[in-house]
Amino acid sequence: MTTQQYLAGRILLAMPGMFDPRFERSVNVLCVHDEDGALGVGIGHVREGVRFHDVLEELGLDPGVSPNREIMHGGPVEPGRGFILHSTDWGGSDTIEVAPLCGLSASMDVLRAIAAGQGPSQWIMALGYAGWGAGQLEGEMRHHGWYAAEGHREVLFETPPEGRWSATWRAEGIDPALLSNETGRA
Repeated sequence: MTTQQYLAGRILLAMPGMFDPRFERSVNVLCVHDEDGALGVGIGHVREGVRFHDVLEELGLDPGVSPNREIMHGGPVEPGRGFILHSTDWGGSDTIEVAPLCGLSASMDVLRAIAAGQGPSQWIMALGYAGWGAGQLEGEMRHHGWYAAEGHREVLFETPPEGRWSATWRAEGIDPALLSNETGRA
C-alpha cells in the first residue's frame, strides 16, 4: 500500500510545451496540496501596471517605509486577491506555513507590518493564484504539464522574477535547454 505524496512547500515549474499557454514558463510556490486539491502562487511573471504602493493606496493604507516593489501575477483565479509569500521571521494569525520554504499571509496585518518596517525581512506580493481540484494537479503532472522542484529559498527571494524558471531548473541540476516539449509512451 502506498501513501499519497503531497507537494506543498515545493516550486512547481511548467514543463516546456505545456498544454495551457497561460502557464508558459510558469513558476508557482505550491502552498497547499492535499486530497482536496492544490493552491499555488505564481512568482515568475510580473503583473504589469501595478506596484506595491498602488495596492496599499487602493486599500487606504499609508505605504510608510515599504519599498515600492513590483507585484507578481499569482495566477488566473481571483486576480484581485493579494497574497504575500514571506520569510518565516514574521507570522500573523492567518499565516500558513509553507514548510520548508516560506510563509503565506493574505491579511491586512502583513501589509501594515511591511509598511511600518516591522514585517518579514523577505517578501513577495502576488495578485491571484492557481488552483487545482482534487486529483487535477496529479493528472496534469502525468501529462507533461508540471515538474515539482524542491523549495529553493534563494530562487524565491534572491532571484529576479524573469530568471526564476531557469534558476529553479539549474538548482535541480537540470539544464532547461535540454528539456523536450513532449513526453513519450513506453
